[in-house]
Order: sequence, then C-alpha cells, then structure tokens
Amino acid sequence: MGLPLGLLLMLQQPIIVDGHIDTPQRMLDMKADITARLEDGHVDVPRMREGGLTAAFFSIWVDARYGRGTAFQRAIDLIGAVRALADTNTEVELATTADQVRAAAARGHVAALMGVEGGHAIENSLEKLDSLYRLGVRYLTLTWNNGNDWAGSSTDPHHHGGLSPFGKRVVRRMNELGMLVDVSHVSDSTFWDVLAISSKPVIASRRRLKPETDAIRTRYRGHPGESAFEVDKFVGQHAESLDVPSIDRLLDHIDHAVQVMGVDHVALGSDFDGISVLPLPMKDATSLPELVRALEGRGYSDGDVRKILGENFLRLLTAGP
Repeated sequence: MGLPLGLLLMLQQPIIVDGHIDTPQRMLDMKADITARLEDGHVDVPRMREGGLTAAFFSIWVDARYGRGTAFQRAIDLIGAVRALADTNTEVELATTADQVRAAAARGHVAALMGVEGGHAIENSLEKLDSLYRLGVRYLTLTWNNGNDWAGSSTDPHHHGGLSPFGKRVVRRMNELGMLVDVSHVSDSTFWDVLAISSKPVIASRRRLKPETDAIRTRYRGHPGESAFEVDKFVGQHAESLDVPSIDRLLDHIDHAVQVMGVDHVALGSDFDGISVLPLPMKDATSLPELVRALEGRGYSDGDVRKILGENFLRLLTAGP
C-alpha cells in the first residue's frame, strides 16, 4: 500500500508553507485538541499531514475588543497555546527560521510558526514588541480591521491615516529584529509609509446572512475567538446560497499576482479556520494537493510551484535582521 499523497509531499518536497491560519483561537478558547482529527474547521495535525502542509504561521489574532491592559496578554495567551502544542506533540515543532522548517520537514514533522495579527497587541510599547519576538513571533500585521494609535487601517474611519512617528519606530525595530512587516488590512497611507521606511521586504498575509450572523455574535458575546469560528461555520453551512468561487478563481488571483510582482514574490496565506468557505472543491488542509495540481495545470514549472508553495516564504525568513 503506497503512502498518502500528502505524506509524500511532506517527505519528498515541495515544502508547503501557509502564511496564515486562525486555529490558535480554537485551541485556546474552545479547548480544541488539534492533535486529533476534528469534525469541523479546516486544520488539525492529521489533516495538515494528509494535505502535505509542511509549515504554517499560526495567527495570534488579537480582536479589536482587547485594548491597553488586555491586548498584549491576549497575544501571550494565544502564543502559549501554540507553544503548548509543540511542547506536547512530537509531530509538531516550533520554528522561527527557514532552517528549522526544513529540518522539521526532513523528520516528517509539521513546523509551527507564529505571526501576530493586530498591532494594538504591543500596546504602544517597543519592549512588548521585543517580547513577542523572543517568544517566537516572526511577523506582525500592523493593524487588523481596527487601526491603532500609530498605524491606520483600511476599514477603520477613526484610524485611517499613515504611520505616526512611533509607528515608524515600530517598523524600524521590526527590521532590526528580523520580524516581517505585514501590511494586510492597513490603510493606503500606512502601506506607502511602510514601503518608504522599511529596509526589509514586507508581506501581505489577504451580507446576505447578516441577521443570523449578528445573532451568533450576540450569543457568544465576550468570546471573540469562538464567535468568529461559529460565524464562519454557519456561513460555510449555507455556502450553497452564496456565489462560491472555484479553485480556478484562486488561480486567477495567483496568476495576477505573478504578473504584477513576479513569481519570486507570491506565496500562500489560506486563512484556514478564519474564513467561511473555500474555493470549490477545496474543503480543508487536506485539499492542498488540489492546489498543487491546479498550479501545474496552469503551466507553472516545478520550480515555480515550489516557490509559490513555500520557498518564497522561506527566503524571507532566511533574510534575517
């Protein structure tokens, strides 16, 4: 009996790196044991291995409801959940470098990396930024949907400007540390300010049912992680009433990104466990071989497929401070 395709991909290459999964909130808030195959959601260790997912950035998402005095602690708690996963499961290794990802892959293990989503998590403190780095965080999304005191968000009318003087210090410090600057969610002004000041490459990791989803949020008020997951699950269950795109649409986006930036600058960021539906026929992490086949079907060479799946991300991790 042959090995599953996902395990072959993991052991024989290509390395697949997912730049953003929202699973930590399930691990912390819902006590989900992702070492076992779960009945719902997109990610657990068995499905990561089956799908050939070598490494993933576990998103340390700090919801906008957390402010000064609680935001940093929320990040610490989520980081603790990811580190506990690696500490208690021999199939998962905490990684902060490209070499560590490759070493984990060579052993047939999954590499867990971390990125913080929401710059308000540092509570306007470079010392707390340094602490996140020491704990293993290797990218920071400067804003989420909410802006903060030093960076504007694309969807926050109260914080939509660019980087403040302190915000520029944050970017410079991230460059010094070797922490990747993630411009997902930021305002146009913040985006251009970052490009002007950063000495290192930057990354971008990405209504019909509104009455029902509002009701779910009310039911889970005070539990943002569980609320977000239940909303996504509900919308996913009603996918037949939505115009869900196929994997061809995903490939159209990849093609466009390659045309704009070049194949050396395109990577994956699924938002698994943070989105309601996936491009058909994808369903979870086990569907990654579908993406591999789709890329090959579009005429991408083996070398270019490897770049998009993981090598481009590893190159950025290798760049260092």
